[in-house]
Amino acid sequence: MGTYTYRHPRLVALIILVLVVGGLSALLTLGRQEDPTITNLFATVKTAFPGAEPQRVESLVTTPIEETLREIAEIDTIQSVSATGQSVVSIELRDTLDAESIDQTWSEIRDALEDARARFPAGVRSPEFSSETGAYAAIAALSTRHDGVPMPIVARYADDLAERLRNVPGTRSVEVFGAPEEEILVTLDALRLAAVGLTPQQVSAAIRAADAKGPAGRVRGARNDLVISLAGEIEALDRVRDVVVRQTPAGAVTRVGDIAVVTRGERRPVDSLALHDGRPALLVAARLEDGLQVDRWMADIRARLDEAAGRMPSSVALALTFDQSRYTAQRLTEVGSNMALGLALVVGVLLLTLGVRAALIVALILPVVTLATMLTMRFLDLPIHQMSVTGLIVALGLLVDAGIVMTDEVARRIREGETRLAAAGNATRRLFAPLLASTLTTALSFLPMILLPGPAGDFVGSIAIAVVVMLLWSFVVAVTVTPALAGRLMPDRDGLGVLARGIGGGRPGRVFERSLLLAVRHPLRAISVSLVLPVLGFVAMPTLTAQFFPGVDRDQFHIEVELGPGAALSETRRTVTALDARLRAETDVTAVTWVVGRSAPAFYYNITGGRERAPAYAQALVTTRSPTATERLVPELQQSLDALAPGAQVLVRGLVQGPPVAAPVELRLVGPELDRLADLGEQLRALLARVEVVTATRATLGEPAPKVSIAADEPVVRLLGLDLAAVTDQLRANLDGITGGSLVEGTEQLAVRVRLGDQVRGDLDAVRDLAITLPPTAGGGALTIAPLSALAEVSLVPSSPAITRRNAERTNTVQAFILHGVLPEEALSQARARIAESGFELPAGYRLEIGGDSDARADTVNALIAPLGLIVTLSIAVVVMTFDSFRLTAIAFVVCGLSAGLSLFSLAVFQYPFGINGIIGVIGSIGVSINAAIIILTGLQADERARHGEADAMVAVLMGSSRHIVSTTVTTFGGFLPLILAGGAFWPP
Repeated sequence: MGTYTYRHPRLVALIILVLVVGGLSALLTLGRQEDPTITNLFATVKTAFPGAEPQRVESLVTTPIEETLREIAEIDTIQSVSATGQSVVSIELRDTLDAESIDQTWSEIRDALEDARARFPAGVRSPEFSSETGAYAAIAALSTRHDGVPMPIVARYADDLAERLRNVPGTRSVEVFGAPEEEILVTLDALRLAAVGLTPQQVSAAIRAADAKGPAGRVRGARNDLVISLAGEIEALDRVRDVVVRQTPAGAVTRVGDIAVVTRGERRPVDSLALHDGRPALLVAARLEDGLQVDRWMADIRARLDEAAGRMPSSVALALTFDQSRYTAQRLTEVGSNMALGLALVVGVLLLTLGVRAALIVALILPVVTLATMLTMRFLDLPIHQMSVTGLIVALGLLVDAGIVMTDEVARRIREGETRLAAAGNATRRLFAPLLASTLTTALSFLPMILLPGPAGDFVGSIAIAVVVMLLWSFVVAVTVTPALAGRLMPDRDGLGVLARGIGGGRPGRVFERSLLLAVRHPLRAISVSLVLPVLGFVAMPTLTAQFFPGVDRDQFHIEVELGPGAALSETRRTVTALDARLRAETDVTAVTWVVGRSAPAFYYNITGGRERAPAYAQALVTTRSPTATERLVPELQQSLDALAPGAQVLVRGLVQGPPVAAPVELRLVGPELDRLADLGEQLRALLARVEVVTATRATLGEPAPKVSIAADEPVVRLLGLDLAAVTDQLRANLDGITGGSLVEGTEQLAVRVRLGDQVRGDLDAVRDLAITLPPTAGGGALTIAPLSALAEVSLVPSSPAITRRNAERTNTVQAFILHGVLPEEALSQARARIAESGFELPAGYRLEIGGDSDARADTVNALIAPLGLIVTLSIAVVVMTFDSFRLTAIAFVVCGLSAGLSLFSLAVFQYPFGINGIIGVIGSIGVSINAAIIILTGLQADERARHGEADAMVAVLMGSSRHIVSTTVTTFGGFLPLILAGGAFWPP
């Protein structure tokens, strides 16, 4: 191969040109994003059963849904929450499914939900299935500049902006957060309503009957076809006030305006609201389609935002609160600059060790291989993001091996007198098998990451793919382009200056040669000394803290606030207002955005959300001046914010890499009885709360919320001509309201809601005195109303807590949140020690499972280990075929093992956790070491005297290989040095 390319220089130039042009073209079209796209394996099913207790929801709604879903083999985990009036079922698919199978499974789940719906009792609404997940790439806030601006008006501008963003090419979905629901409210006067003997249902029915929308028929003639419409549809508030609700035989008319106040505004109470920098706001969040360039998409988004801002009144402010392209550009620029600096260091080292010409050859090879890798990534649909570029950096230190080895081998043969053609050909034949073996074994060592399924595989798989592709291209270039270039450019005997050949070994080289001779002559002592550090590494491995995914250095963090059960949204807002003022008082905080009553839009790929219709819950996105400011603020706020919200649980959480987990530490209690599960959960919470690194705890089977219990006297109710269902309907209509008719305005349709005023709805004593309208014939026709207290006893009692299940078993998950900077495994170890000391025991029929970060890490590690047997076997086969010797193969793999031990020793010395980046480092060091081992062993095998154990000959072979081995070692270190100096939690391990 080297001989052929040497004889055809135009072919070499053409190969370089095609790879460079193809790579640059791919670089322009490849998707650019911040982090890898995580395959969506999660979905939720929400089903409303108004007024039902959790036990009824569990047995009548949740159980039928779970039973139908469990028949679908592709589903891995089913978790459910049965709360008052609602069932929420969370679905997680098996992580081995591909995209086509996932889409098919979602379709099967929808069909299964229709089957389950047939088993629901009356009153249960249709299940709502949602599989839409993922981080938003852009979040804009429309906030009011001063008080008194109606939020429904702001909502109109938010809806207009949302439509504009949906029309941007590449936009997957857009959602508005905190938008109020506008309606026409008919507030009944309770006394006047009772005086005329009407119910809210009757008033609503009258309004609905008076709203004459739609055609009333057609006039079809010989020459015309005309639509008939009846005048009288609701077009203004006055039309609602004029609706007749009662007319006596004498002709007396009662209109809506006589017994109610008709207003237009946002529906109260609101389900959710948003705040931006202390002002009421609406958030418009947009998601980007997978595989696109976020920077180009954001340019279009900003243009639409500028257009929308020009159409808004001065009372409304529009701000872009989150721009993912900024973080993407920042990360890729940082990684790219690190790669460029590493490349410069590599070339600089080669200038010193191998000389100018060799350095120029490798300097040419590096961008050619990198661009060829980009071209391949384009065909593999692998976007440019933090992980794929990380793979390129990892491979940078590995790919120079092949180029340096081939260049040095050709140069050595030229200096020894071979012709340039012979040197290129002989060097290629000599190194083809060793380089192929080292490339394949290194690629195989990264294969478990490529085969890793699920979200973890999506996250780290791109690193391995980039490494393997780059290694394969480096081998192809090393056996084709490199020998041709080296054969033509490397100096011969007449040009042996320092610039031409690089710095020689000198005195250190002679010392090293003597040490090698000493080691060869005393092998047992040499081996014993060389085993010390690797063995110490393996001994230190149990002391390394496990953290599979590192933290994130970012100028953002988020806060979760949860009040006690039964807290109103207005109370949550008061708490949030106090916390917001504290946050904005920090000089390092640049923006604070809150969503109250539901989860905030996910601005990072692994933030778990999904909270809706939760009046006691709020979440904030906080932006700081720098990652350093975030690192300072998070632990401080973890300690100080609780004092501002004594009745709430405040969680200040930094961002982490990896699959989403609800809490870093989770202990899952499984058993049949709710009371016993709740009691055991409280015991565990108390134990976890005493762990020093734990900041807050909570249990999914929490405290019950208070509720109003109305115990009706059924005989009395029936004597008055009513039944329990009729009383329930009147109460619901009086307090929650009932809709009838609508006002159409442009593209908006405003429902007309009829209910009593807030002075009745918000006072328990007023509810006791609420008038219940009786049928006209009840009591001989004289009595038309009766107070609720005459029919029933009204009291405040605790409700049943929500019931949580996992795979059809009742569970109580106790979650612990930990101090910033503390690894989840450390906290779990302390929690286990505390539980063991306390003597905590589970009764028969109950068990304790580990969830959270530890569970996710264990699943990932098991998936990584699963294919190791086959991979090791293939690696052994590759090396055996190279050496044709099991003994030399064993030596090569011993070297790999010792290299791994040295890597573990370095992690222990610098006190870094053992996680995914540590694993990548271990694999990389194995790749470098096996390359060196194969080169040396093949050299020893090819030398007759060395093969027979002559010490001088063995040292000569080793010294001949030491030049490029030292060069590759130093250049590999140089490639990683910028990442080490960058600091943070991600790169240094």
